[in-house]
Amino acid sequence: MFFIAYNFLSLFLLIPVVCYHLYRSISRRRPPALAERFGFIPAAELSAIRNRPVIWLHAVSVGESIAARPLLKALRGRYPDHAILVSNTTETGRATAAAFPEKDLCIYFPFDFLPAVRRTLDTLRPEIVIIMETEIWPNFTREAHSRGIPVLLANGRISDRSFAGYLKFSWFFRHALQLFSRLCMQTETDCERIIAIGAPSERTLRTGNLKYDIPFRLLDHDEKRHLKERYSIPGDLLVLMAASTHAGEEQHLIDTYKKLLPDFGGLLLILVPRHPERAAEVAGLLERSGISYRRRTSLPGVEALKKGEVLLVDTVGEMMDLYAIADVAFVGGSLVPTGGHNLLEPASLGVASIFGPHMSNFREIAELVLRYGAGVQVDSPSGLTESFRTLITSSELRRVLGQNGLKLMRDNGGATGRHMEIIAEIL
Repeated sequence: MFFIAYNFLSLFLLIPVVCYHLYRSISRRRPPALAERFGFIPAAELSAIRNRPVIWLHAVSVGESIAARPLLKALRGRYPDHAILVSNTTETGRATAAAFPEKDLCIYFPFDFLPAVRRTLDTLRPEIVIIMETEIWPNFTREAHSRGIPVLLANGRISDRSFAGYLKFSWFFRHALQLFSRLCMQTETDCERIIAIGAPSERTLRTGNLKYDIPFRLLDHDEKRHLKERYSIPGDLLVLMAASTHAGEEQHLIDTYKKLLPDFGGLLLILVPRHPERAAEVAGLLERSGISYRRRTSLPGVEALKKGEVLLVDTVGEMMDLYAIADVAFVGGSLVPTGGHNLLEPASLGVASIFGPHMSNFREIAELVLRYGAGVQVDSPSGLTESFRTLITSSELRRVLGQNGLKLMRDNGGATGRHMEIIAEIL
């Protein structure tokens, strides 16, 4: 009865959903790829997986794609004869995943509209579907289950902010959750929460966080110098980075930078909006603040960037390289109630980080970063200037925080192996 009602409702929701996706794509100047979302995948692309058993991994956006990388590498090593297909929901996620050499094909995930789901599954015929973090689509899960295709939730999490909403609508989610072959959750709290929403306890397992398994190492002097040259940054400048920033954060960071410049002349700020289509908006803030800037897409230019300037990044897929050349990194989405972003990315490169109070989406990671002494948390935007000042002044403190971040990564890995054991049981 639930699925009949759900599909009846989906008929009425289809038009507004399509309109929203068209608006989102056009406003972000990206092709909408509606055909793929309805299950029509070009034959030329399908040739990359034809006549091979398919492992399908779905990662919604950038964060999930990066977290999936260790698992993709392990899958490629364990199952070399399988085709690995990666699907995404967002354009930035697709751009990130498309650069992974482990995958054979990238597509957009279909709308949870029954004809679209059936057409996609008929076309791809995967042996297993691995869904990153928390994506629960009733039609997709039911159709895969009815065809005997195991569906595994990997790196699952239920954030503080989303738990109440999931619990309120548990009558909706439990129908799909009951059809998952395994639910691999990051923490015991995540296990308890998804069971409360309706997941079967006997198929819910704590496997740890795949994000701790991203490669980690400290770049040597020559590697760092070559990366700086790629971005037209002189080697003698101390680089501050503001990563994955959201509306409401950039102005605070620009103001902080302006306060620091009179005391520390050899600084350069790399400003990376979470959504690159906001680059024009952020450029307007820089212009009104009287700060000279260059866009990433304008590099390499005739001249190298100068001290006191800003490199405004209007591209995707370069975050880890940019972290690698940073001396201090602010991790965005944390000064505004967005839930924060992944502190493990700077930690994995031995870079000291600063972050704000809003870390509900990365609660466990934020606690570990503070416990290991790998970063600094500020209570409000007013704390940014002093925290940056302290880290700019002391190269030894930056070194210690960076080394602590690398130790955090060494001590907390292993989730990939636990996921692979479970995948091997059901594949």
